Amino acid sequence: MIIDLISLFPEMLSGFMDASILGRAQKKQLLQYYSHNLRQWTSNKYQKVDDRPFGGGAGMVLQAEPIAKAIRALKRAQTYVIYLCPDGVLLKTALAQALAQKEHLIFLSGHYEGVDQRIRDKYVDLELSIGDYVLTNGTLAAAVAMDAICRYIPGVLGNDFSLAQDSFWDGLLTFPQYTQPRIFEDMPVPEVLLSGNHQAIAQWRQQQRVERTQKLRPDLLTR
Repeated sequence: MIIDLISLFPEMLSGFMDASILGRAQKKQLLQYYSHNLRQWTSNKYQKVDDRPFGGGAGMVLQAEPIAKAIRALKRAQTYVIYLCPDGVLLKTALAQALAQKEHLIFLSGHYEGVDQRIRDKYVDLELSIGDYVLTNGTLAAAVAMDAICRYIPGVLGNDFSLAQDSFWDGLLTFPQYTQPRIFEDMPVPEVLLSGNHQAIAQWRQQQRVERTQKLRPDLLTR
């Protein structure tokens, strides 16, 4: 997969994309990531990319022209453009899995009061939200979306089986995990995990998943 980020603050993700799993994915050539400052597509000497909204109101709006130029410059044959915004479709596991099948993603990070609606109408394929809250800009939201999506690219995780243990994989939360020491501050590891009985362990973990989901996220079960 190839990912391009268009943002006013692309440097926010430089360390994030180079570290840990995503960094290794790039070294293994499973993923290519490029960040771009929107200001490089401005046509004025002050590199201004925003203006006051027609009709009045607080804040500024990112102009259509530099964004359109950026998208046209970066677009490839199989490009899919994603705009990060609070009023977009909520990012969930099934959507992340589907987006992981794309060959080229362009993430457009909004700022201020967002982008000119004409960009959303003509150039954006998916308007995406990571939750019911507002950030100062969409770059951090892009980071969250990239991480969630790239995990489903084959080979990115060291063990793809771990995906099947994730929360939300099949509509349930994941089970609790334990490691050494066997007793920590008078709290022992559940005996079943020390039994070596793989069938009993699998049954215990599935039971834990159901119970945790009922307790913490009962809305998942009603779906």
